[in-house]
Amino acid sequence: MNVDPRKEYESRIADWSRRAESLEQSHSRMGNSRLCFLFGVVVLAAVLCRSDISWGFAVTVLLPGLLLTGIWHLRIEHARDAARRGIRFYQSGLERMDGTWMGKGSPGTEFLDPRHPYAADLDIFGAGSLFELVNAAHTQIGRATLAAWLLEPAQPQEIVARQEAIKELSPKVDLRERLGFLAAEAEAWIPTKSLISWSRQPRVLNSNAIRVMAFCLPWVSLAFLIVGHWPWCMVALSVQIALARTYRPRVQSVTRTVGIVQHDLKSLADVFECLEAEEFKSERLRRLTKESQGADVLASQAIQRLATLYQWLNSRRNPVVVFINRWFLWETQFAFAIEAWRARFGTKIEPWLRCLGDIEALSSLAGYTFEHPLDLFPELLPAPSPAQVHAENLKHPLIAEAKCVGNEVSLGLNCRLMVISGSNMSGKSTYLRAIGVNLALALAGAPVRARKFRMTHVRIGASIRTVDSIQEGTSRFYAEITRLGQIVKLAGQGTTLIFLLDEILSGTNSHDRRIGAGCVARALVERGGLGLLTTHDLALARIAEEIRPPGINCHFEDQILNGKMSFDYHLRPGVVQKSNALELMRSVGLDVTATETGTSENDTLRLW
Repeated sequence: MNVDPRKEYESRIADWSRRAESLEQSHSRMGNSRLCFLFGVVVLAAVLCRSDISWGFAVTVLLPGLLLTGIWHLRIEHARDAARRGIRFYQSGLERMDGTWMGKGSPGTEFLDPRHPYAADLDIFGAGSLFELVNAAHTQIGRATLAAWLLEPAQPQEIVARQEAIKELSPKVDLRERLGFLAAEAEAWIPTKSLISWSRQPRVLNSNAIRVMAFCLPWVSLAFLIVGHWPWCMVALSVQIALARTYRPRVQSVTRTVGIVQHDLKSLADVFECLEAEEFKSERLRRLTKESQGADVLASQAIQRLATLYQWLNSRRNPVVVFINRWFLWETQFAFAIEAWRARFGTKIEPWLRCLGDIEALSSLAGYTFEHPLDLFPELLPAPSPAQVHAENLKHPLIAEAKCVGNEVSLGLNCRLMVISGSNMSGKSTYLRAIGVNLALALAGAPVRARKFRMTHVRIGASIRTVDSIQEGTSRFYAEITRLGQIVKLAGQGTTLIFLLDEILSGTNSHDRRIGAGCVARALVERGGLGLLTTHDLALARIAEEIRPPGINCHFEDQILNGKMSFDYHLRPGVVQKSNALELMRSVGLDVTATETGTSENDTLRLW
């Protein structure tokens, strides 16, 4: 049954808003009741203050009463905060659907590699990026998994498996809500890298005999102390102190190296428990949940046990238990227990977390799928089919759908190259990015923004946003030709390459640009690549006719209406017949007047 995501989110926001309002009122009433209770008991004690018994009675009633009402008050506060998180959770979903989400999520810039063949060019990471739009992972490994999927095309069978899993997860709004709440309680994404690193380290405390001694000696010393055998008590204490000092460096090594806050372990265990409670049907999800369950214990139970051990270990700093800690070798015993946990479950940590990362990445893409019901899963053609990409009404996923214009793309045996000409700001670069971003989604197993989308398995290479680097001492032109060399190499590595080249070689003179662009285009096509090339230089339009098989020319153009420039962003066949560069310069305050074409002496530039 199809569900309107907007209506579903608005309905849930209304429910959470009513709950939050009711809890806010309860919170205020409970706060007032506690004050009245405190004031009433004190007044009663003062009125009846005839003896010490009345004050004792007042204190006896006051302290338990304040404690119980305080616990109740705290529970109401937590429930109210949870309701507010629910409101914010679904408001974020509406913002993503309305196109007002940019800059409000996680940009994932830690995953951006400037040398990647398309990440920077297609806005995969950064403010307003594809990662920010799609990501709903709550763990470090979940974020890294999603980033890896957007950066590297999956194999065809894996893409199909992900599509089935995403289709199953898409309507599970309650599951994503629970995971979202857990993330909010952790106040950030949950770190996992340090936990994996810790699980790989060699065991520091591995003597079972010493562990038994550390447990028994304090009780033996206590027994001798109680019965009054002082000499034996001192002997036992001496052995106990010697053991503690001998193993102190190793014990401190255990307590220092984990790098995991106990609260994060608890949140991680809750995430596993939430997923373990779900019953999945798709093979991909069933396999992942099965791998995250041990033969004798669930991942959630094992991690919760570790969280409990660290909670008890951290309690050694409590002033109340300082003496108990030193007498009973509290720190030593729990250090041994933690090392025993690592010996049993350490090798399972990384596989568990990798399964969790995959499920979170799938859940992120499922949330994106639910919020964009008009997007469709691309048809992946089998391997014997000739390389091709065909799309109808293709739109850019990062632009609000109401503002976005759809266009066609058709690359295959009959057309291996499209040369796109057009005026400035007419939509050439956005068209390339729309193709690239949709391909990145398709190769990750996600739906695309199109009416129809059919493709074979491909790779992506893009040169759209190359920039100079002061640190590396490279110019924009050198950065561009370096990227072009990288793309040409990718085209000869088996999987068909879709290349997207924007304003190719614009940093050099027209003669060199014409020769260089033609050579690059021929090299890519001869190596089996398919792609698009945009240009302002109309001389480059002839490249489409020179390659074999011939490519096609298309263009975007502008219109002048009532003295104002406008764009419809529709792709048209053929080469553009006009330019708007001078009009754009005039629109920003530059008065450009050319009295004779090609005669720079007669051209004038005046600033208004």
